[in-house]
Amino acid sequence: MKNLTIYLKPYKYYIAAAVFLIFFQCLTQLMLPGLMAKMVDVGIVGGDIDYIYKMGVYMLVLTAICMICSVAAGYYTAQSSAGFAKLLRRDLFETVESFSLEQFDKFGTSTLVTRTTNDVSQIQNVIMMLLRVVVVASLTFVSSLILMFYKDVTMSLVVLVVIPVLAVFVYIVSRKIMPMVKEMQNKLDGLSRILRERLTGVRVIRAFNKEEAANKQYEEANDDLMLFSLKVNRVVAFLFPGMLLLMNLTTIAVLWYGSFRIETAHLTIGDMMAFIQYVTMIMMSVIMISFIFIIIPRAKVSADRISEILSVEPAILDPAETDSAAFKFDERVPAVEFRNVSFQYNDSDASILKNISFSVDRGETIAVIGGMGSGKTSLVNLIPRFYDVSGGAVFVNGADVRRVSQKQLRETIGFVSQTAVLFSGTIAENVRYGKENATEEEIWKALEIAQATDFVENMEEGINSYISQGGTNVSGGQKQRLTIARAVVGRPEIYIFDDNFSALDYKTDANLRHALKTEIKDAAVIIVAQRVATIRNVSKIIVLDGGQIAGIGTDAELTESCEIYRKIVESQTGGDVHLPANISNSAEAAE
Repeated sequence: MKNLTIYLKPYKYYIAAAVFLIFFQCLTQLMLPGLMAKMVDVGIVGGDIDYIYKMGVYMLVLTAICMICSVAAGYYTAQSSAGFAKLLRRDLFETVESFSLEQFDKFGTSTLVTRTTNDVSQIQNVIMMLLRVVVVASLTFVSSLILMFYKDVTMSLVVLVVIPVLAVFVYIVSRKIMPMVKEMQNKLDGLSRILRERLTGVRVIRAFNKEEAANKQYEEANDDLMLFSLKVNRVVAFLFPGMLLLMNLTTIAVLWYGSFRIETAHLTIGDMMAFIQYVTMIMMSVIMISFIFIIIPRAKVSADRISEILSVEPAILDPAETDSAAFKFDERVPAVEFRNVSFQYNDSDASILKNISFSVDRGETIAVIGGMGSGKTSLVNLIPRFYDVSGGAVFVNGADVRRVSQKQLRETIGFVSQTAVLFSGTIAENVRYGKENATEEEIWKALEIAQATDFVENMEEGINSYISQGGTNVSGGQKQRLTIARAVVGRPEIYIFDDNFSALDYKTDANLRHALKTEIKDAAVIIVAQRVATIRNVSKIIVLDGGQIAGIGTDAELTESCEIYRKIVESQTGGDVHLPANISNSAEAAE
């Protein structure tokens, strides 16, 4: 597990300043009971009114100094804890960003969000409490104990008997709370998961009239968390009344025994009042420290969960020595090549891909087709190295993708994922994900290629129009066209389209493919498709079945030689394997 205290090092001077100020705050607080004792003994008992005024002024000055030190200490404490949280969230985000897709799936989005937000906040609060409460309580406890013994040793022994009882009481309660807090965080993860699923799947829920079932499932998880939280809080609630009872009993014992000490002239009334204040300070210090013992278990669970993320080594790493020098445009080698590639997920015994071999040259467009679960998406995900192969190798520009930096590899590829993902921001900002410094002219050109110009021009702000979170204010086809524009704007050497034309009508589909063919004719293009009409005119079609290549060739060749391809065509054309050919040529007709 990673030591999280390293995130406090940049703020060590703030922490030192806070501790220094807290020391002066405690010092002024400890002087007040002594001044009050003198005020009572000399001013009230002795009848010296001027002395009362004099001591009153001193006490006001000390109180003002105490207040200033407390405010300043609070500022430096807040700076330290907030800075700690900022650095920790930054590293957590960067670590999660470096995860492979498989590692994302292992943890789950909901728990990653909870650990980055709620768990970090738990630790931030504890750091603030440690600096503000524990330091104050510790200094007050030790100093008050010394001053109390200075006033009266025998009366101090009464307090010393109670302190071990309090310590044992706190220890028992904290031991009981620790596993309960861990379970509560897991229940919070579960609630976050259900909430996320219900919000992202709201259309499906409404389409099938499952609002009541979704609400019931969320309420059950919410009630479970609430009941468990109450169980934890009942344990905590039992702690504080018990401690206050011990504190009050101690005060009564001190008053009872102190009355005898005053009667025998071993103690003055002023000293008795100061002694009670010291006892109160000691008991309050113990209560504050015990409160820390209550929140520390939860913070420890949060720290362990965060350390678990930070300690994970990314599955996809850049090599120590790369072949970056050899990773460049070379007409003598294919743009993409698979050599006996096999792939399986870490948590699965079955191979998704088996002995896949093919190549894609520059200027060539190939298509990958197959039934559901045949491994089409898994295959294209190996090219930008979202996953590493289990066997064989994938080459881009003649270099094994495991031997070049991920940044350099992915700059060469324009990838359009199966799910159209847009981010909150303007259209221009979304398109510039593909090229950070793209000009407006380049953005409009990319939109033109992606057949998105018409609807973007009709938007009030054009390319500066705002896209809401998840792209909910544009249609599915518009989202797909914008994601295609994002891939095109950077003009990479290789394009991967993972079933991105399914939401487009045939005319838009044909126009888009014609524009791509014209504008990126020198690039290697790989298209994953479900519709045969989308791919019948490509250079080469790869048919996958059960993770293996069932056939490679043109449409005509596969129609004659590949039974699986023939069945796919027949299932989409009503039995006529030649029917979609006219549709696939509609790009020329559209011109």
